[in-house]
Amino acid sequence: MGLFEMAISNFNRAVAIMGIDEEYAEMLRRPKRCLIVDFPVLMDDGSVKVFTGYRVQHNTARGPAKGGIRYHPETNLDEVKALAFWMTWKTSLMDLPFGGAKGGVRVDPKSLSEKELRRLSRRYFSEIQIMIGPQHDIPAPDVNTNPDIMAVYMDTYSMNIGHTELGVVTGKPVRLGGSKGREEATGRGVMVTVREACRELGIETSKATVAVQGFGNVGMYSALLCNHELGCKIIAVSDSKGGIFNPNGLNIQELIEHKKSTGKVDSFPGGERIGKDDVFEMDVDILIPAALENAITEDNAHKIKAKIISEGVNGPITPEADKILNQRRVMVIPDILANAGGVTVSYFEWVQDLQAFFWSLEQIRETLESMMTEAFKETLDTAKKYGVDLRTAAYIIAIDRVMYAIKKRGIYP
Repeated sequence: MGLFEMAISNFNRAVAIMGIDEEYAEMLRRPKRCLIVDFPVLMDDGSVKVFTGYRVQHNTARGPAKGGIRYHPETNLDEVKALAFWMTWKTSLMDLPFGGAKGGVRVDPKSLSEKELRRLSRRYFSEIQIMIGPQHDIPAPDVNTNPDIMAVYMDTYSMNIGHTELGVVTGKPVRLGGSKGREEATGRGVMVTVREACRELGIETSKATVAVQGFGNVGMYSALLCNHELGCKIIAVSDSKGGIFNPNGLNIQELIEHKKSTGKVDSFPGGERIGKDDVFEMDVDILIPAALENAITEDNAHKIKAKIISEGVNGPITPEADKILNQRRVMVIPDILANAGGVTVSYFEWVQDLQAFFWSLEQIRETLESMMTEAFKETLDTAKKYGVDLRTAAYIIAIDRVMYAIKKRGIYP
């Protein structure tokens, strides 16, 4: 099953319960715009290479499109369509005045020099600029992109239009129109949903154990905040190269420093080396998948012992695995809720840029926590009302809000 097909299957479950007319359902399944660009980049040795990039806007009924841009050698249109689709429902679930979008370039950024990466970023952003703007489509970082690349995007757009436009992208450096709290935002959102799920299930967080799959930005901050603010014991962490385990709990701050200095976690001296997929079989209360899509499938879902899964990334659980986990009564906090902290603080950044007035870190954290808590409560209440899992409940809320906007606005012309 392709990623977009997988995303549609989750959507269809909610639509069937809601009884939405098929013509509207079909409208919501299809992306509004898909742009594919092939563009040349001058390499350091004087040669020219052609790269393929994408930008997809799924829906803009509730406001400008919003979604990150990733650089990855396996990026393709199906993936970008799925991610844009999910962004529509994520922004709607959080009740943000945005639609959904996503972008990507098919490239291994590690194979490029800093100058080549900058030239690629400028050319790609110039190519997709026909769709971009602070009132049209606002990109942000994703896999293998970062605040520095967002600064290049912002500068490229600004140079092309003749004046500085801070609000054209989010996730920028704080000293260049970025928002405080953005780096930790997705992980903080994961932490809040873990806390609320534990409250619902009667699990004391100070006694809870956690395993984290993936130790990039989301995995790092999810682990750090669950440990420092909830008192959870992080006993296992993995990345693409391997994993580390300590039944007495890992020192997360030291592990983060080790990862940054060595690029891997399995050589960390504070634990026992394990395989990268062993985290799925750990006897823990909470599992946080924070790597890439399709990590949990029908082949390993039955091995999971966790009571709560908080999806730190988009699409880590296949529909077949979802069914297995639901039958086993594992509480799965869906991606469009669990990792929505990132886009929520991106919204805060956009608002700050448009107003040229910036918030304190305390204000960012307080507002994010309030919105994440409210979204979790609404999702939980909807799940109980319809007798469905949290994923289906989240889609019901999100789809209803987008449908309201479409019907009130009408079909143009």
